[in-house]
Amino acid sequence: MNYPASKLPEVGTTIFTVMSQMAAEHNAINLAQGFPDFNGPQLLLDAVGEHVAKGANQYAPMPGILPLREQIADKVQKLYGRAVCPNKEVTVTSGATEAIYAAITAVVSAGDEVVILDPAFDCYDPAIILNGGKAVHLQLQAPEFKLDWQALAAVISDKTRLIIFNSPHNPTGSVMSEDDIRALNKLVAGTDILLIGDDVYEHIIFDGAEHLSFVKYDELYKRSFVISSFGKTYHVTGWKIGYCVAPEYLTAEFRKVHQFMNFCTASPLQYALADIMQKQPQHYLELPAFYQKKRDLFNQLMKNSRFTGVPAAGSYFQIMDYSQISDLDDMAFCEYLTKEVGVAAIPISVFCEQPLNTRLVRFCFAKSDETLAQACEKLVKL
Repeated sequence: MNYPASKLPEVGTTIFTVMSQMAAEHNAINLAQGFPDFNGPQLLLDAVGEHVAKGANQYAPMPGILPLREQIADKVQKLYGRAVCPNKEVTVTSGATEAIYAAITAVVSAGDEVVILDPAFDCYDPAIILNGGKAVHLQLQAPEFKLDWQALAAVISDKTRLIIFNSPHNPTGSVMSEDDIRALNKLVAGTDILLIGDDVYEHIIFDGAEHLSFVKYDELYKRSFVISSFGKTYHVTGWKIGYCVAPEYLTAEFRKVHQFMNFCTASPLQYALADIMQKQPQHYLELPAFYQKKRDLFNQLMKNSRFTGVPAAGSYFQIMDYSQISDLDDMAFCEYLTKEVGVAAIPISVFCEQPLNTRLVRFCFAKSDETLAQACEKLVKL
């Protein structure tokens, strides 16, 4: 039998699966995959059981239950000053990854180019390839991983359909500034270029900074899919619930894809999220301080190690340079950390098309203080 050629011949098992499995096999502390080791708010957890008992166990409406879409629209209005229609501009999805895939599929056709900023989350490239597009990678520069706008302008062509931005950024923790927003406005004005704003860490931003969502800006919003994650915000990554806010004409195309991927997301989870957004709106407002304490604790605990790094400006990841410790490449070093030291991390090279001339790994600090202390005790001995 002649088996069909692989559509993703260069894609293997995602690094997050590989490192989490390795951590489990070697009983290592998992600071690799980005999930908390603590539970979500009790109100949220209790609400799920209540809605299951009440019978919210059948299909939800394709775009999401209306109470949740209304809460999302209310949050967008309060935080970003834009009135969006819950019926025509808000769609609940089965995770942000589904939303990203649906957005790319909705607008990218064969021959289109999509600009990705490396290091980039690993779900972008395969979605582009599967839709016949070409990923154009532009490398951000360590240690601050800021974008060179002249370099971005140089890779734009008449084939550029879409640019994907992620702020706060995974894996580097960098965030977009007002200067970046002005540069982006100038770059796309008068063009047909579309944008994805990957905002899954929108509420995890530090040192008094403000998240600059594309929803805030007329020129940007009219061409944007803005994607967020309830899993990141409410410490329930296993629920796999996200959402997309986009203008009506883009939402219509987005939903054409979404309805044939998942159709809808688990009903009782949606009702529970609507409840907590209404009853505890302060939760996401308190996240910056909550996670900044963890960032600061992790960096303080690592102060006496031979790792070096610039404190993350956002997200719950901290990039660390291990060049004073080892000459191993980052994948080999992460294997060594996991198997010999007992702490799992993620190599940064897997997020990049081209090899990096740096020795960087990513640690997740969305962990209990006890877990961070145990991990750092091992790391400072290197």
